[in-house]
Amino acid sequence: MRDKALLSLVTILASLLAVATVQAQEGTGYSPTDDEVNRIAKQLYCPVCPNTPLDVCETKACQDWRAQIRDQLAGGWTEDQIINYFVDQYGERVLAEPRRSGFTSLVWILPILAVALGVTVAVQVVRGWRRGSPVVAADEPVAELPPETVARLERELRELL
Repeated sequence: MRDKALLSLVTILASLLAVATVQAQEGTGYSPTDDEVNRIAKQLYCPVCPNTPLDVCETKACQDWRAQIRDQLAGGWTEDQIINYFVDQYGERVLAEPRRSGFTSLVWILPILAVALGVTVAVQVVRGWRRGSPVVAADEPVAELPPETVARLERELRELL
C-alpha cells in the first residue's frame, strides 16, 4: 500500500511538473495589435494587386504578409528591419513611398522644382502685364517702308475696296 501511495505521489508530481513546463513554454509573450501590423502594412504594397496598400488588400498573399509582419513584430523586429526585409526579398516596388535617397530622390525633388519654375514664370507674366506694352498709334508707321512698297500697298487696297 505504501508503494501505491508513493507511486501516486510521484505521478501527481510528474503531472504538475509537465503542466508547469508546458505553461512556461506558452508563456504570455508579446502579441502585436492589428494597429501595429497595419502601421507597417500601410507602407507596403500588395505583391499581386497593382497600387493597393497591403493593409487594405484581402488577397491570400497580403494576408500571409500581414501574418509575417505580426510574427516579426512578436519576434522583436523593428519597423525598419521589417520594411528592409520585404525590400530585400521583393525589391523597392513593394514600398508605398519611394526611399529618399539616390536616383529615387528625383521623385521628391522634381515636383518641387516644377512648382518653383511655374511660380517664376507666372510672376514674370504678371509683371509683364502690369508694366504694359507701349501702344503704337494706328496712323503712325511702325517702320519705314520704301516708297514703291507703300505705293503698291495703296494700289492693292484701292482695288479691294
